[in-house]
Amino acid sequence: MVFPRLSAFVTTVSLLLIGFWQPVMAETPQPKPTPHVVPSPPNTQGDAFVLIDFHSDQIIASKNPEKQFEPASLTKIMTGYIVFNELDKGNISLDDMVTISSKAWKMPGSKMFIEVGKQVSVQDLIKGMVIQSGNDASVALAEHIAGSEEVFAELMNKYAKSLGMDGTHFMNATGLPHPQHYSSARDMALLTKALITEFPEQYNWYSEKKFSFNGITQYNRNKLLWQDPSVDGLKTGYTEAAGYCLVTSANRDRMRLISVILGTDSAKARVRESQKLLNYGFRFFETHAMYEGGQRLNDARIWEGKLDTIGLGIEKPVYVTVPRGQYQNLQIETRIDQNVTAPVEKGQELGQLTIQFNGEQIIDRPLVALAAVEEGSFFKKLMDQIQKLFASLFAWLNGGE
Repeated sequence: MVFPRLSAFVTTVSLLLIGFWQPVMAETPQPKPTPHVVPSPPNTQGDAFVLIDFHSDQIIASKNPEKQFEPASLTKIMTGYIVFNELDKGNISLDDMVTISSKAWKMPGSKMFIEVGKQVSVQDLIKGMVIQSGNDASVALAEHIAGSEEVFAELMNKYAKSLGMDGTHFMNATGLPHPQHYSSARDMALLTKALITEFPEQYNWYSEKKFSFNGITQYNRNKLLWQDPSVDGLKTGYTEAAGYCLVTSANRDRMRLISVILGTDSAKARVRESQKLLNYGFRFFETHAMYEGGQRLNDARIWEGKLDTIGLGIEKPVYVTVPRGQYQNLQIETRIDQNVTAPVEKGQELGQLTIQFNGEQIIDRPLVALAAVEEGSFFKKLMDQIQKLFASLFAWLNGGE
């Protein structure tokens, strides 16, 4: 008979109501906060700089991070990024032989000393660009990929837009001066993270200290490779207008930092100031892996579905960077939508994860369904509707809206 089943269901609903209307929150118990004492960033020479953590994307120190400057040969980071994309897609190969054009051969500034009309492998041209900062190699690669440097610059700008480099515009593959060729410290940090993340094997070229071609050996201009064993890249730059610039990445104890410094007054200064920033970040901050992508962090109640609950998580890993010794002072909270009706798609946003430190929100990520939930049967839908009706009535009797 239906009536005994309905009676049992109503009893079950009554027992569940109290638990249903508890706030669906997950907050990590926090001990009494300890003092938050971190010295100010070091006084750093240069027109602009930024120091960020590679994993958390948190800015540790900065000066004029979004101000537009001439990027000089830091431009070649984008040139390399596109070359590695083309290799990854199979559009070119390391063994491709590139015929050197007159334009590439005539390029002023730093060179790998390729000769017009000769053929050079893509791999040698990459090393000439990355290690020797060859303008000739950069143009040869641009022409091989896009047919001309002008068309290659269009590719550069499209990639910049896709990476969120809102303060950047490229006119060439080398970084030679042009009024419409500019970037910012922040954008160069974004680009550097993308290159290291997407092309870790190719990134190894940036740690090589020398390269010999055509009987000439040249040394990497990033002198931090000799000075700091944790440094494994990345790129120097110089023009009279830009000053001496340096993008650096270093990895110590599973913590990776990226520093960008623009507009110092000498090659020694860019090394010295970059080292100061890296030492400050590693000495006074630490990065923690909080959650993995796809990790189940909480559950959401699903109405009128084949399942009553679904696991929630974040799509990408979550890292936080905090002053050393302050990890226990993080405040972690999840907020979950309590009125979710099936069907639910995998990846659908059903809540929010927030992490605060010292009263400041440092992480705000959507919680998404880790699986799909289909609609339930007619009877399941009816029972859930009745349960929701009882819940609404209970809330109204207790002064709810």
